[in-house]
Amino acid sequence: MARTTISSLFGSSPVAPLQSHMSSVQECIVELVPFFKAVLKEDWTVAKAQQKKIAKLEGEADKLKKKLRLHLPKSLFMPVSRRDLLEVLTMQDKIANKSKDIAGIIIGRKMTFPKEVSEKLIDFVKRCIDASKQAQKAINELDELVETGFSGREVKLVQEMIKTLDDIESDTDKIQIKVRAALFKKEKDLPPVDVMFMYRVIDGIGDLADLSQRVGSRLELMLAR
Repeated sequence: MARTTISSLFGSSPVAPLQSHMSSVQECIVELVPFFKAVLKEDWTVAKAQQKKIAKLEGEADKLKKKLRLHLPKSLFMPVSRRDLLEVLTMQDKIANKSKDIAGIIIGRKMTFPKEVSEKLIDFVKRCIDASKQAQKAINELDELVETGFSGREVKLVQEMIKTLDDIESDTDKIQIKVRAALFKKEKDLPPVDVMFMYRVIDGIGDLADLSQRVGSRLELMLAR
């Protein structure tokens, strides 16, 4: 691979591709809000367009992931291992994949949700996206962490970001309990197969926050080394 190509991929920072990938992941996940708004209105034309957009953005994130995996140098000469970066990349990739899967299931089955569930569903989606956004903020501090050798005030700043991420993920757990409780009250009036897939979608939305928290947890392990 030509030196200029390596430079264009990694720029001035060895963690820049990881940050670019997380930015791409975030572009994908935020599209779930207009997607769910269209689904809850049963506007399938808009919902399908949003689903295609989510799939396209997930594909773009996937291309970035493959480039990073192929061209990440074996030796990075910095206070973070290649393995650590690749594990963070894997968590980030799963966020985009899960977003695509959620949209695909809903469109594939033309799922409609009871009003009692839909009222809480958008808040749930938004809070899970907050978790991903917070994970992105922490990832964007990697440049400073590398420059300081994972020491000093920057470490404390990132630790506080990760603590906020944990708090957001805890919020999503509480909202998820409320969404599941709302569905439980209505499930006897719904086709059992539909209910099964609704629970699957709810769990998938919750996974977005869990995966974001895992990004933070991996960063926390880096700080501890």
